[in-house]
Amino acid sequence: MCAITSKLHKMILSEFDFHQNYTTFLFDFDYTLADASKGIVSCFHIVLNRHGWTGITDEVIKRTIGMTLEDSFAVLTGIQEKETLMRLKQEYIEEADGIMSDNTFFYSDAIPFLTRLKDHQRQTGIISTKQRYIINESIVKNQVETLFDIVIGMEDVRWAKPNPEGLLTAMKRLNAVPEQTLYFGDNIIDAKAAQAAGVDFVGVTTGMTAKEDFHQYPYKKIVARLSDILPLKSTL
Repeated sequence: MCAITSKLHKMILSEFDFHQNYTTFLFDFDYTLADASKGIVSCFHIVLNRHGWTGITDEVIKRTIGMTLEDSFAVLTGIQEKETLMRLKQEYIEEADGIMSDNTFFYSDAIPFLTRLKDHQRQTGIISTKQRYIINESIVKNQVETLFDIVIGMEDVRWAKPNPEGLLTAMKRLNAVPEQTLYFGDNIIDAKAAQAAGVDFVGVTTGMTAKEDFHQYPYKKIVARLSDILPLKSTL
């Protein structure tokens, strides 16, 4: 076997082993599986403008995606008072109920990627700081209910990411073990949650986090899109 062929063979085996190691694939939602930024930004602007916070750019709002709503409003307004933040959160949710699912779009390679995983009997799930019922609206709208074994949203946990409660809850319900679980996320919040849960992590740069920002946390891979992961191209 020539050197080039041998190197290619080892690379293919390495990729094959990489996927064979995992039985459970868990995902963040916003900016990982889907782009809901249009709806998110609209909801924030409505609530912020209502209370006189104008001039906050879309870019600044997008950089809070992945935080809890309370933390996002704290960053955007400077408010720390819990009751006020909870009230702003409730106003946001009321706006989101009307527009979010119509402004949420799965990335073009997300559904094929998930389909490939299910075709090979892998467990899949979502762990997000978004409300579960809002995520489920998008899942039902896109008729992909069979692609997810579990969805964990904000109403399902006491502590949001980077606390590992959501990941640990999902693994417990799926009878999954950390060594065979892989978590995908677009934010360092996701990287921290994976580290705290003791699971491997893949960073996806479809959000607002740059590749180099993931380097300070343990990761298996950093990819530009889900289709950069092998299951779309080869055998699991």
